[in-house]
Amino acid sequence: MSSGGTKPQETVGDAVARGVEARRGRASAWAEAMRELGAVDRAVYEAVARTPTPDLDDPARRLSESANYSRLWLAIAAAIALLGGAHGRRAAMEGVVSIAVTSATVNLGVKSLHRRRRPDRVESDGSPNRHVPMPASTSFPSGHAASAFAFAYAVGRHIPALAVPIRLLAAGVAYSRVHTGVHYPGDVWSAPSSGPERRLWSRLSVIASGPLRPGMRRVPSLQ
Repeated sequence: MSSGGTKPQETVGDAVARGVEARRGRASAWAEAMRELGAVDRAVYEAVARTPTPDLDDPARRLSESANYSRLWLAIAAAIALLGGAHGRRAAMEGVVSIAVTSATVNLGVKSLHRRRRPDRVESDGSPNRHVPMPASTSFPSGHAASAFAFAYAVGRHIPALAVPIRLLAAGVAYSRVHTGVHYPGDVWSAPSSGPERRLWSRLSVIASGPLRPGMRRVPSLQ
């Protein structure tokens, strides 16, 4: 993180504030609120980075790495497809397609529009053992978190008993990206907060995964 006379790195709140200022002027109360959210975002990141957590560092790093290339979610999808019968295969297929659609949307679309740099974790280096390699892509939004919550949402619609456990695991992956120093909190909480986007990604995955086979039940409406 920046210190002294160096300009602080921009968070999602700062980016939104700039957009509001361009439309309503710098005196806008909304712009000021977004700048304050940006300051909170940086403060939370620094607090996590500077807090010694030796018992959490290794599990958080391993969880973060397990979600690289969606390996964690693909493994869960394989288990669901293997053990869940026809209904499980449908849930697994929709979950995997949701990951693909979400990953493409985030990495090829949203990230190219928001060129926010990754956090500078050098000056907030409380425990380097927790770190994973810093990705070369831009920071907002977190692709790991977006894919995690998309998968959890898609599978949870089909198998309600798994909805809470998988969403908790998705939340753990999202937090691990902050704990390992590669994302601001705002980069990861934005992933599950957008209900309309989740519904769009899930609807696209339903279309892409094909019609229901005999014996499979239709999931509830996404409205």
